[in-house]
Amino acid sequence: MDMLRGKCVVLGVTGSIAAYKIANLASALVKRHADVNVIMTKNATNFINPITFETLTGNKCLVDTFDRNFQFNVEHVALAKRADIFMVAPASANVIGKMANGIADDMLTTTILAAKCPKYVSPAMNTNMFENPIVQDNIKKLEGYGFHIIDPASGYLACGDTGAGKMPEPEVLFSYIMKELACEKDMVGKKVMVTAGPTQEKIDPVRFITNHSTGKMGYAIAENCMRRGAEVTLITGPVAITPPPFVKVVPVVSAADMAAAVKETADQQDIIIKTAAVADYRPSDPADEKVKKKDADTTLQLERTEDILAFLGAHRREGQFICGFSMETENMLENSRAKLAKKNVDMIVANNLKVAGAGFGTDTNVVTLITKDDCRQLEIMSKADVAAAIVSEILQKMQ
Repeated sequence: MDMLRGKCVVLGVTGSIAAYKIANLASALVKRHADVNVIMTKNATNFINPITFETLTGNKCLVDTFDRNFQFNVEHVALAKRADIFMVAPASANVIGKMANGIADDMLTTTILAAKCPKYVSPAMNTNMFENPIVQDNIKKLEGYGFHIIDPASGYLACGDTGAGKMPEPEVLFSYIMKELACEKDMVGKKVMVTAGPTQEKIDPVRFITNHSTGKMGYAIAENCMRRGAEVTLITGPVAITPPPFVKVVPVVSAADMAAAVKETADQQDIIIKTAAVADYRPSDPADEKVKKKDADTTLQLERTEDILAFLGAHRREGQFICGFSMETENMLENSRAKLAKKNVDMIVANNLKVAGAGFGTDTNVVTLITKDDCRQLEIMSKADVAAAIVSEILQKMQ
């Protein structure tokens, strides 16, 4: 939870009805131990009181460039130097125009002009204003200067119109900050495929065979790789959780679907991490109509599904790192070592369903990292921390 410890986040808040939502963003950042500093335009103070931000962040909220009651060495320059990221949200058409044309007539525009950190702008305004060619030209100009523009959401606006111009929810803005600051960018240029979740094997139009996988472990790994700068493809079976942002999501249902999706781009990947709990068997003759209940017992004929990990091991390209997962209930180390050799992969992440804190549906995991010449058990930790440890181990082995 302290991924932002030691990071200085500057939030610029302008005169828009969406300004009140930034209180939630500031709070979320503080919970991650970021040093949050808020700069408001005078118009923004009509929508939310600076005291709100001061209470949430523990820092003085800056409005006036010439505040004589606050001691600091040329405050806008000092803050600009400390900032690790500067996000202007909501960004009004007025402030976008000022920034695009180098006008620095208040604390916000003065500070962002002096900042050399990554700068993000989230436009928020009436649809007609947003689509005005002048505003669009200013946005393009900011992009040309290296600013990152966060596309506004579409929906019902405060003015009563419906269309583009709505500031994204604080959770979306938070994800941009986390992507920028949460991890060291040690995977830039790498392509990673992660498979996650269960598969569903059709019995008839009503019933199917599946397992208890929730996809949490795979999703955490995909998110960690994304935050470290990798280009991530997440191939996911049916789950009830939201996929991480900034990754390519390929939804599948059956083991056959997953095999096809994996094969399509496997040769393009630098790293493949197979966390998915793929069905080993499927009904050999699924019914087109619902199978009716009878008084007598019935038998379901099953056939093997394709072994995706074995296929990857047999068709791997040079330099590619393949990591599989092994969920066991007994003889975990022996079974996992055998799987490592048989499937011709580089690492197996093994866990025992019977160990407290491990397995499906939990927010924690207890895993053992097994390679040809090493075996290391990790202590119980959150799946996010396990994901980080697995990815770090892979990068170390690839060196």
